[in-house]
Amino acid sequence: MIEEWRLIDKGPYRAAHNMALDEVIATAVRKDTAPPTLRLYGWEVPSVSIGYFQKIRDVNIEYCIERNIPIVRRPTGGRAILHDMELTYSFSVKTTSGVFSKGLLDSYKKISNALGSALSKIGLSPELKLSRETRHSSPITHNLKSPLCFQSTSYGEITIKNMKVIGSAQKRWPDGLLQQGSVPFVIDRDEVAKVFRLKSSDGGEITGLKEILPDLDPEDLKDAIKISFEEIFDIRLISSSPSQEELSLAEELEARKYLSHHWNFQR
Repeated sequence: MIEEWRLIDKGPYRAAHNMALDEVIATAVRKDTAPPTLRLYGWEVPSVSIGYFQKIRDVNIEYCIERNIPIVRRPTGGRAILHDMELTYSFSVKTTSGVFSKGLLDSYKKISNALGSALSKIGLSPELKLSRETRHSSPITHNLKSPLCFQSTSYGEITIKNMKVIGSAQKRWPDGLLQQGSVPFVIDRDEVAKVFRLKSSDGGEITGLKEILPDLDPEDLKDAIKISFEEIFDIRLISSSPSQEELSLAEELEARKYLSHHWNFQR
């Protein structure tokens, strides 16, 4: 019998709620109260997420306050993203056995294979970075001076003509993982430069999918991701909603953690 995973696609939420819901879903998956879950979502307003280990000084806080741009710290690592015109995904799965039990780089590769397959289905030619770096550089990422996720390319991430099109980061526990990723459609380079105090708004290492495919329908990308996950992992994705318990726990976690100054500005 084919294994069934859960697909949640319930539209945009506020920044803090998105992070809380992702963490709550990952916890449910690790506890076996929910199957592996792929969540597709958006953001109610342009928002900044920063990586778990990232310094808050990488963000122009005053500018964000002036423009009412929420700032939230992710549970996953990586670097900052200005979320706006994009599709965001999260994927939660157990790692104690099965296809995702072989470590960080292997899980990055497998998830990226599915995402790359989806991009191929909508007519793009993605390239998957699968090389390890030398001992003189990081095994996961390049361009360590930049605060921006999309100014670096990590192992397992996807580029088109040497421009990054999906930025991803992962949180791992002994029994499971949460991977979060951003798939931009259009990039406001001027706004990105202001939010992160960049000297240039060129953004030469990043592109949005609609800058390559102007007529791209986001629903077509969602369909392609669903089909690719089913094909790559030999499973069936069942459209679902978060459980009432997950929604209640997410509201509590949002208020206690992801809306708190201590969590978001702790570093």
